[in-house]
Amino acid sequence: MQNSKTHPRANLSMRTLLAASMLAGLAFQPTMAQTALAQTASSPAAAAPALVAKPKPTHEVPFKAPDLASLAHEPNGAEILYGYRLMTQTKKLLPNNVGAAMNCTSCHLGGGFVPHSSAFVGQNALYPMYNPRAARVVSMADRINGCMMRSMNGKPIPKNSPEMKAMLAFMAWMAKDVPADAKVKGAALYKISTSIKPDPVRGKAIYAERCAACHGIDGEGSKNAKGEYVFPPLWGPDSFNIGAGMARTYTAAGFVKGAMPVADSLHLPTGVGRMSDQDAVDVADYFSHQPRPDFPAAIYDWPKGGAPKDVRYCLVSLGNCTPAEIAKAPKPPGGK
Repeated sequence: MQNSKTHPRANLSMRTLLAASMLAGLAFQPTMAQTALAQTASSPAAAAPALVAKPKPTHEVPFKAPDLASLAHEPNGAEILYGYRLMTQTKKLLPNNVGAAMNCTSCHLGGGFVPHSSAFVGQNALYPMYNPRAARVVSMADRINGCMMRSMNGKPIPKNSPEMKAMLAFMAWMAKDVPADAKVKGAALYKISTSIKPDPVRGKAIYAERCAACHGIDGEGSKNAKGEYVFPPLWGPDSFNIGAGMARTYTAAGFVKGAMPVADSLHLPTGVGRMSDQDAVDVADYFSHQPRPDFPAAIYDWPKGGAPKDVRYCLVSLGNCTPAEIAKAPKPPGGK
């Protein structure tokens, strides 16, 4: 996992980065009044109309990320760029919403431009989408806020806020060249078979050899000379909480398989995407099961069943929660 550093496989040229830097001076920045107004407007008196899920994609298209340099020609280019900055500097720009030492790009590498690491390319074309964990149709804004509450261990962003609007503008731009009935090949994580039995003891050894150099031997992450996280913590109080998808063995293994380890040059073959499925499952099981913040409301996940076998917490739908666990959980949350 990475924080705001651009992944070496991201489809960004020097021209792209130069253009992004030039646009930064024009980047959309909300005023305090705009943010306050949005927070007031985020609780409408009338319920919003029910969302309708988009039909499932009928075909795949090749992975092709848009060029940030083209934002100079977009009428809302400054807003899109602000959305990109929110994705890459989430902790800095949204300190009241982010509890973990994470950015969106900690899991969506290179600003969402990198294949096989939960890329943003084309994702907006899939929403609204039925989400079995929430047992309802969710919007892209719901999906973002689910990440804010779980992966960021924080609070949702008001849907009418300038920040949410900018993030949605960026997500829409990332899907601008993708047909409405298509999905992008390689945008999602690798699918790892749940028949692979994890060995966390072996995973601990793999972690020490191939992951600890960046993420710390105790999962604490690593910082630069300014005290800013370069690689995020994988467990502990500043990491994602137990309700995050990355806290599940096989989801984390899919990420490890496709995107990690970025800095390992001691094991052949070198580079990301070179761990075996077994290695990925073992190391993912080890770090995903380390202590991390709780998310009490997660007990209401998958209310209609269908929970993955690697869910780490009790579920009301399975009837395996204690009265104490139910008592400390808030009402079922929204989100992803």
